[in-house]
Amino acid sequence: MNISFENPDKINGLLTITVEESDYKDNVEKTLKDYQKKANVPGFRPGMVPMGLIKRQFGTSVKMEAVNKFIGEQIYKYVQDNKIPMLGDPLPSDKQEPVDLEKGTTYTFKFDIAVAPEFKCELSGHDKVDYYNITVDDALIDQQINMFASQAGKYEKAENYQENDSLKGDLRELDENGNTKEGGLTVEGAILMPSYIKVEDQKKLFENVKLGDIITFNPRKAYPDNDAEVSSLLKIEREQVAEHIGDFSFQLTEINHFQKHEVNQELFDTVYGKDAVKDEKGFREKIAEGLKAQLATDSDFRFIQDVRAHCEKKVGKVEFPDALLKRIMLANNKDKDQEFVDKNYDNSIKELTWHLIKEQLVAANNVKIEDADVKDAAKEAARAQFAQYGMNNVPEEYIEHYADDMLKKQESVQPMVDRAIDRKLTEILKGVVKLNPKEVSLDEFNKMMSE
Repeated sequence: MNISFENPDKINGLLTITVEESDYKDNVEKTLKDYQKKANVPGFRPGMVPMGLIKRQFGTSVKMEAVNKFIGEQIYKYVQDNKIPMLGDPLPSDKQEPVDLEKGTTYTFKFDIAVAPEFKCELSGHDKVDYYNITVDDALIDQQINMFASQAGKYEKAENYQENDSLKGDLRELDENGNTKEGGLTVEGAILMPSYIKVEDQKKLFENVKLGDIITFNPRKAYPDNDAEVSSLLKIEREQVAEHIGDFSFQLTEINHFQKHEVNQELFDTVYGKDAVKDEKGFREKIAEGLKAQLATDSDFRFIQDVRAHCEKKVGKVEFPDALLKRIMLANNKDKDQEFVDKNYDNSIKELTWHLIKEQLVAANNVKIEDADVKDAAKEAARAQFAQYGMNNVPEEYIEHYADDMLKKQESVQPMVDRAIDRKLTEILKGVVKLNPKEVSLDEFNKMMSE
């Protein structure tokens, strides 16, 4: 076997490998002997099929498989041994001449290899990066209390309708004279919330209604752009909505008024566990503590984005083997066409550039990730998931179990590894660069993040 590598422009590599019979012969003979033992050919006892017959039937395909396996192993060994920063997988070169495995014993193969561009990105105290501290003020704490009170609230029966109440009643389709339509639709126990009706004249029909009232309204007019809502209300298929565009009567049988939970000891216990908080002052302090931790994570996320922008500007324009990378991208997306590649290539290169920059930052700052770091990242993701549903007092064993389940899924492992790297790199870089602290409100921060 002979292997050589040409890389004149530093980013487009050509690897040539010459395979000789001694490189694959033993594997071919071993595989053919295994085939001989298992072959079931009429006229021959098991294991007694002549090798000549086996070679005629399977020889070329077995040789092809052995040669391909050998080539793959040698390419990746060469790349690793010579520390070639290869991007993507090798592709058969346009310079490759036809190879006939049925003829001869020595074969030459050529592969195009995309090589990562050479550049340097270093950070120090001379690099100034913004860091946004999100202010936890009374208004933000009030919002959180309101959310907790709403999550712990419940519907109560009421006599008169108020905004955001849920109504239950019997729907009956009417004819053009306003009478119950013979053979028309009837829906008992239909539920609707007038506050979600978009058309004002239909919404006003429900103002100040009380139990027992009969309201005449038009579902199709109430939800003109939402056939799904109409079909759900009338209990029909969406395709049938066009057949029921007239008025309906709605006899009100039940009003459910949503009542937020009172801010009291019961709410404190629901959110943080029994007796963890004794009064409203302690409740607000506990909320502020949780918000600071949560918002610090948001601040860190913004910080690493600003580090990225700073590094990209510092590195400047980076030359990539564009033509070859587009071929690789197309090969990796076999169900897509060239238009897909052309549309997504620039963004792909932007992400690749940041990936290469981050690799340098990780190496320069000796960032090491242990299993415990990945587990912590998974637990953080679990807590964030529970927090979305207002569950802030989830026992640690549940967090552990949720994180373990997450890491059992192969598709979840790499994102958690990446998350662990980002967390550790962020913490280190905050001590490397010169921070430019800025105080912002949550609204200001969210507006900035959406721009």
